[in-house]
Amino acid sequence: MRTTCPYCGVGCGVLAMVAEDGSVAVRGDPEHPANRGRLCSKGANLPDTLGLGERLLHPTINGRRVGWEEAIAAVAGRLSDTIRRHGPDSVAFYVSGQLLTEDYYVANKLVKGFLGTANIDTNSRLCMASSVAGHKRGFGADAVPVTYEDVELADLIVLVGSNLAWCHPILHQRVLAGKKARGTRIVVVDPRRTAAVDGADRHLALKPGTDATLFNGLLVHLADTGTLDARFVAEHTSGLKDALDAARADAPSPEHVAAVCGLSVEEVAAFYAEFATTSRVVTVYSQGVNQSSQGTDTVNTILNAHFLTGRIGAPGMGPFSVTGQPNAMGGREVGGLANQLAAHMGFEPESVDRVRRFWNAPNMAAKPGLKAVDLFRAVEDGTVHAVWVMATNPAVSMPDAARVRRALAKCETVIVSDCIADTDTGRLAHIRLPAAGWSEKDGTVTNSDRTISRQRPFRPFSGEAKPDWWIMTQVARAMGFGDAFPYETPADVFREHAALSGFENDGSRAFDIGGLAGISDAEFETLSPAPWPRRVGSEPTRRLYTDGRFFTADGRARFVPVTTRALPRAVAPGSLILNTGRSRDQWHTMTRTGLSPRLSSNAPEPVLDVHPRDAEARGLTDGGLARATTPVGTALARVRVTEAQRPGEAFLPMHWTDRFTGSCVIGRLIDDNAVDPFSGQPDLKRMPVTVEPYITAGATAWTGFLIARQPVEPTHGGYWARRAVPGGHLIELAGDGALPSPDEFTFDLKGATVDYSDGARGVLRRAWLTHDRLEACLFLSASGGLPGRGWLVDLLSAEAMDAPARRALLSGRSPVPVLDEGRTVCSCFGVGITRIIAALQSQRLTTVQEVGQALKAGTNCGSCIPEIKEIIADAQRCHVA
Repeated sequence: MRTTCPYCGVGCGVLAMVAEDGSVAVRGDPEHPANRGRLCSKGANLPDTLGLGERLLHPTINGRRVGWEEAIAAVAGRLSDTIRRHGPDSVAFYVSGQLLTEDYYVANKLVKGFLGTANIDTNSRLCMASSVAGHKRGFGADAVPVTYEDVELADLIVLVGSNLAWCHPILHQRVLAGKKARGTRIVVVDPRRTAAVDGADRHLALKPGTDATLFNGLLVHLADTGTLDARFVAEHTSGLKDALDAARADAPSPEHVAAVCGLSVEEVAAFYAEFATTSRVVTVYSQGVNQSSQGTDTVNTILNAHFLTGRIGAPGMGPFSVTGQPNAMGGREVGGLANQLAAHMGFEPESVDRVRRFWNAPNMAAKPGLKAVDLFRAVEDGTVHAVWVMATNPAVSMPDAARVRRALAKCETVIVSDCIADTDTGRLAHIRLPAAGWSEKDGTVTNSDRTISRQRPFRPFSGEAKPDWWIMTQVARAMGFGDAFPYETPADVFREHAALSGFENDGSRAFDIGGLAGISDAEFETLSPAPWPRRVGSEPTRRLYTDGRFFTADGRARFVPVTTRALPRAVAPGSLILNTGRSRDQWHTMTRTGLSPRLSSNAPEPVLDVHPRDAEARGLTDGGLARATTPVGTALARVRVTEAQRPGEAFLPMHWTDRFTGSCVIGRLIDDNAVDPFSGQPDLKRMPVTVEPYITAGATAWTGFLIARQPVEPTHGGYWARRAVPGGHLIELAGDGALPSPDEFTFDLKGATVDYSDGARGVLRRAWLTHDRLEACLFLSASGGLPGRGWLVDLLSAEAMDAPARRALLSGRSPVPVLDEGRTVCSCFGVGITRIIAALQSQRLTTVQEVGQALKAGTNCGSCIPEIKEIIADAQRCHVA
């Protein structure tokens, strides 16, 4: 079955095969234009995420299982009653780029057309809102000009705030393919030395939040050196003088830019010269630009440089915003953000009237609704009395997550639609609705270069799960809006969505797929990946702005004046600047990727990256534990001391939740006070933080681990981090004070117990057994001496232990020699660090290519190649020593 990957915005095609026993295998679709047969580690391990153990299978009300009829009636009744008592704006929806376009469309139609409020926002507010606002200011529409083919045709690619190698690895492989074939130069603009730097020719490790200064300086340099397309500027743009005046005031010289950005003058000058002398330039930008209180302005400084040089609308050139979610673009098409209406329309009176007439909507919202930060503040202060959360986890991902949790805990009605039974947000819900998951969903998604692809079902619904569009359609009917919600299939919804995009659209609106409004069910089923626009009577449009005409009133691109603003939060002496982002193999809040043993093995615990200078000043040790504290919260994490981090800064991944660790929800560390004034996107990458050792030097402490078939959440109050392993779960443990008794953890594990303790050595061990089947084992040590985990984990996959294994169990050592893969390096092929080191030594391997030939590691998506290079370099240094 041809379908589409549910992870990042690259939108890779997937071929899914179901065996007779129900097992699923996947591989990349060689005919899909996004990936041409390749998949990254997350896509390759999708089958690991399809089990029923973590699924929400039935509707519940206050924890009580109910049927769909009762659940629908309860949702409709609560929403109707809330609106009757408090008005339309007392209701809010918070949805997700994980929804299909058809789900998104029905949600926005219900809320904005029939409930009478625009209080529906999406988690795309946290990732793409600033790009949307910047596009609309510069292009006149949220319409990305660049195609994936352009990154292969460019002579220079500038990656700004984008760790493309980890966050969009298949697209990064296309960048590297262009480099190999054409000698494409790559410049990375990022405070951190990320994996993307490995294949780059230049790295500008600038201070956080100074990208706008860098690109303002570039605009000045281009103007002063005469590197501009005078005809393009004169015929197709407006506003240059004001933008250039602002840029000169903000970034008058390379010397000034270097001082502000923390770069050398030579680095700045070389970058400017390379950009100026290269015609085919693609500037790729992502969350490092967007997740900032000046994200919109920074987007426009990038657009300004391309407008001045006319490098847009032609092969191998243009500004390119890459999206983080599989359908963030589709959500923008249907008005998923609170300040938009469907089909890329806004709240201008004529647009409101147009959508009202098309929908025949009796309660059409006439003004923008609450954006994400304001939405949850309104829940907290009681303005919003009912909130419906779909396919997202704001109790983790929103800034000031503690505030969000307080808000949801006091809200009169919290409805959560999700495919996962236990999420941090779901724990706060009154009504939980089981949604269809990937492999069951049926509809469309739109990727970063505007390609619409089909997600197709290849497995039946799990339990009583239903598609989100179906759930909302039933609620709409129960509320009395049945005539406007006649949908029986996702194709019905898609046709209406397409028809609205072309309704009264004379070409002034960029988004138009009116040519698909009349497709049959069979044509929808076989719909091939293709970009929009797709107007009536026209073929799909691959590249935009080829004629120099934009979607502003006069058809001209708009230069936007930008002045760099200072950091939004005061940084006290001794504090670091906390940056946040993705790990290589994880996704959002790990509700799906956290189920995969392979994906959980590369970075099995939350890790705080700090520079050696900062570690030494704070008494932090590599591999030790640290406490990170901000005015709104704290977190515990392992320390990684690395020169990839700038001095004075720290980095912590965004994925960890209360289900997977004791205290490392990134949203609890970041306040919600710094928000972009144009996009409403919160600043997630520049939070002052103090860092100290979790265990002070000389203090009593202990470490340990638990291996168990069932997930458990330790209650000892110290550090813990859980990850999936074959057959169960591995939980790393640590705490201060004396070694605790196993009974203090209240694991509630089943089976007979076998104990071993040695008070003199500070050792406690316990195993839980059902006959000869290992249920769990706990190892605690006051000295830090613990056995390896590999053999013990393997025992979870066995139905019974033999006598030698049972005798050796509490020693933690296999009675026969076994190979422990160690931490996974290549998640595509499950190759661990121990196997790589062994192969380097036994086969005398010296290059990444040789490792790939011997072990396959690094031969698929390539995201592990930088780490393999580091392992080879370490091995060579040890050999020389």
